Amino acid sequence: MKIAVIGCTHAGTASILSCSKLYPDAKITVYEKNDNISFLSCGIALYVGGVIEDPKGLFYSSPEELTKLGVITKMSHEVLDVDIKNKKINIINLKTNERFEDDFDKLIITTGSWPIIPNIDGIKLDNILLSKNFYHSKDIIEKSKNIKNVVVVGAGYIGVELVEAFQQNGKNVTLIDAQNRILNKYLDEEYTSKAEEEFVKHSVNLELGQMVQSFKGKEGKVSKVVTDKGEYDADLVIMCVGFKPNTHLFKDQIEMLDNGAIIVDEYMRTSEKDIYAAGDCCAVIYNPTNTHEYIPLATNAVRMGTLVARNLVNLTTKYMGTQGTSGIKIYDYNIASTGLTYNHAKEKGIDADYVVVEDNYRPEFMPTYEMVKLKVVYDKKSQIILGAQIISKADLTQSINTMSVFIQNKMTMDELAFTDFFFQPHFNKPWNILNSAGLKAK
Repeated sequence: MKIAVIGCTHAGTASILSCSKLYPDAKITVYEKNDNISFLSCGIALYVGGVIEDPKGLFYSSPEELTKLGVITKMSHEVLDVDIKNKKINIINLKTNERFEDDFDKLIITTGSWPIIPNIDGIKLDNILLSKNFYHSKDIIEKSKNIKNVVVVGAGYIGVELVEAFQQNGKNVTLIDAQNRILNKYLDEEYTSKAEEEFVKHSVNLELGQMVQSFKGKEGKVSKVVTDKGEYDADLVIMCVGFKPNTHLFKDQIEMLDNGAIIVDEYMRTSEKDIYAAGDCCAVIYNPTNTHEYIPLATNAVRMGTLVARNLVNLTTKYMGTQGTSGIKIYDYNIASTGLTYNHAKEKGIDADYVVVEDNYRPEFMPTYEMVKLKVVYDKKSQIILGAQIISKADLTQSINTMSVFIQNKMTMDELAFTDFFFQPHFNKPWNILNSAGLKAK
């Protein structure tokens, strides 16, 4: 059996490692455009902020490791064309410019995503950078050494984390986003407002609710960001406006969403026989709404990549879907969320309700304790849980993993109220805060 893998970040690495164990007699070939694999881009802000000094720790595998497993590892090789019907691939060796053809019995598409680059006047000026791969992180660190003013465009997780890292490095930081709130995809207003307060307290310039219209430059380097509401000094600009699936090679050959995300079934099969896909190039089954959505997360990618391998020959393990569970630390606050926010539930026409519990996370007779705020969103009629968000200076983010399981299994607020959680004064109260949320539902 000849297995071809295109792309080798999280999903690709996971699928290759599993395939090499499950199918020791298979000929596995991976084609990767870069010369490295498995880079954790979520660690870029930690690297920029100096929390991690050696970026090698952000790689959890290597081309050498795959080669030792018997995988034919083609780094710096770009796939130019794929003929799915005839199972052919055309490739170029980027170091030698040699072009050649390969074929396959099974194809695993793990081409990932790429940052959205808006068509804005001046976007090609020097010092306007992306934040996705290892080389981006090196560029960001090198070019930020001797500059003062940094502008981050895009207030999602990556943008927000970079803002904090730059501010802690003594830079004058401006965060621009078209939305009126940061992290609005993941959190409702009472959570984003707390995070925004922290940024303002640390002298970050929040310029929200405005669109970037152009970039101005001096001597070929960016000097200002121009929006529909003002101009902002910029020696360095990081574009973090989102990601799109990297799937142009497969257009009109397999089924996709309108944005190009490949649609896979619960066994990671595409619409074409023997063609599988996983990771950021795919749409995922989103459990709160039972729809295919585009949610590019490393956690989704490694699960999907592993499932591809398990189902490549025989259908053994179904994908359970995702809740889009995620977390972030902003200064002293630990924040996490899963499933639908209340705002997004309303936007989708769901008749939802929510409860908010604010309490000290452990008994007041303990020497220290911290306030925690938990919000749980649920379907008003069925009482099925749709989403949850938490914030505290204490790290209680694992509670959101528990809530993710509740959503995945379509459990109700009553079940949340009376689920058996342990009590120990070091960690919680007799009524766990999750129980308290369930009890508070109407």
